[in-house]
Amino acid sequence: MLNVHKLSISFQGDALFENLTFRLKPGDRVGLIGKNGAGKSTLLKIIAGELEYDSGQIASEKALTTGLLKQDFDFSHGRTVLAETFTAFTELKAIESEMETLSLEMSSRTDYDTTSYEGLMVKLNELQHRYEINGGYTYQGDTEKILQGLGFSRDRFDESTDNLSGGWRMRIELAKLLLQQNDILLLDEPTNHLDIESIIWLEEFLKSYAGALVIVSHDKMFLDNVTNRTIEIVRGKIYDYPKPYTAYLQLRREMQEQQRAAQKNQQKQIEQTEKLIEKFRAKATKASMAQSLIKKLDKIDRIEVDEDDTRTMNVSFPISQNPGKIVLELETVSKSYGDLEVLKNVDLMVDRGSKIAFVGQNGQGKTTLARIMVGELECSGRMKAGHNVQMGYFAQDQAEYLDPQKTVLDTMIDAANENNRSKVRDILGAFLFRGDDVDKFTRVLSGGERNRLALAKMLLQPLNVIIMDEPTNHLDIQSKQVLKDALNRFEGTLVLVSHDREFLQGLADKVYEFKDHKIKEYLGDIDFFLEQRNLANLREAEQRTKIEAEKKTSSNKEQYESQKRLKSLRNKISKIESQIHDLEHKIKTMDMDLETNYDQTVSDPEFFELYQSKKDELGQKMMEWEERLAQLESLDS
Repeated sequence: MLNVHKLSISFQGDALFENLTFRLKPGDRVGLIGKNGAGKSTLLKIIAGELEYDSGQIASEKALTTGLLKQDFDFSHGRTVLAETFTAFTELKAIESEMETLSLEMSSRTDYDTTSYEGLMVKLNELQHRYEINGGYTYQGDTEKILQGLGFSRDRFDESTDNLSGGWRMRIELAKLLLQQNDILLLDEPTNHLDIESIIWLEEFLKSYAGALVIVSHDKMFLDNVTNRTIEIVRGKIYDYPKPYTAYLQLRREMQEQQRAAQKNQQKQIEQTEKLIEKFRAKATKASMAQSLIKKLDKIDRIEVDEDDTRTMNVSFPISQNPGKIVLELETVSKSYGDLEVLKNVDLMVDRGSKIAFVGQNGQGKTTLARIMVGELECSGRMKAGHNVQMGYFAQDQAEYLDPQKTVLDTMIDAANENNRSKVRDILGAFLFRGDDVDKFTRVLSGGERNRLALAKMLLQPLNVIIMDEPTNHLDIQSKQVLKDALNRFEGTLVLVSHDREFLQGLADKVYEFKDHKIKEYLGDIDFFLEQRNLANLREAEQRTKIEAEKKTSSNKEQYESQKRLKSLRNKISKIESQIHDLEHKIKTMDMDLETNYDQTVSDPEFFELYQSKKDELGQKMMEWEERLAQLESLDS
């Protein structure tokens, strides 16, 4: 599918990576990992053809399509959510427009028996065929399914994208890529702005993706659930193993142990050989033997142990002083943005030492309540901070909180006071800003570096309450673990807004779910919350079924048979849709073969027979699909 051979790239004379070699084939689900700045995003851009490389080769099959999810993208002004997502189907929309133009022209003419009119009919028939084999009759339904899976409710389909946050825009961009069905899908931090439910949906979708996947992610659980191969970039080299993340780590540790043992044995042999050389060198009769041993020693291929990049942050959040028993008290807190109501009559009491997680879909008010708690937003209702409460706040959108005209060092010095200004460089060093790094302007920092700088700034202020909004976004896996360990050691009160399941595990002992302008308390950890949410959904389904059963006048047996027929019919329709999708893909592939390898294709006597049989089969399946849909509508009514 795609071969990368001895790929190298440098920036300002410093090599980012050198001589990377690997191959992608259909069915590969690669987790591309490494520390911040290792070159993961750069490698994705190179594979997608958006960035030039210094040396090496990239070879791919003809007509290979690649889709890249980037962290920065632009939308056209004035489009709705649905209209923007439909831009994924450029070819289909062009065919639609051409078909509409032809239909209008034919409806205005009456010369039905002329050669000209017949030519229009032939052209329209060809367009309809192309439209059909490219999924023209199913793409709208597919679009709605994927948007709903990524968290968009139907009533938001007509909302303007101008009013959406960056996180919701990223979801639309992700939906467009998933709908395009590229041969290779490159995803750079796809879970950063997704809630837990959407992440679980995305996992299931990607497991059945037909092409190859390369995913840059720092979500260990997501990588374990989706990938079947791991490529790690370490100090400009790659380590490539056919295992998901956690299994890869175990395998890599075992191989390093084997390397160390082999290196130790080899070193013993080298030392013994060197002793013999010294012994024989002193004797004239043994000089030739000594020379022979020296040549043998020179030819030994020295075993090296694959080294890890062990540099990590050194984070600790000391508590300033003990606050009162009640840290925060909120009563009937409400917040609206114009006509958009986000929170309504929320009551919340935060006790000293609590470890709380805020979860729920985006747009439900988690960040809004966090900002209200730290005094950044006004609200209606009552909020009271307890005695001796000193809050530290980590904002999700760090770029907006950093002055792009300041260096890393100046940012820290300006945030410091007389008591801790002398410790600024030590703190920066603990967060991996060393040497010339402190003179970088904040505008050139990566997402991970911005997060590290924001964490470093928090240590400059006294605190006994920490409120963090998506602190793990852009942090590499090692840094996430260091932060999690530091927060576990923190003796104060902690409030976390996060969609990262693995990060929350063992960290929060109470969960608040944000839904429909309200919050619901779960007295347990994130695993308990997920378990209870599934149970709640089942109870809701059971309750709906009970109400519907009470409304019906037919017998239980008739009701059962009706539900059974509906389920069977829906399963058949789903199966037919899958068969149609496969046939459309095969016909599209044959069309591309005909265009790109015409001479070779037409010389194959079986090609056109197979091609026509696939088209006939597609036509039959489409007719069967329409009949089944009609039956379903009849049963539903």
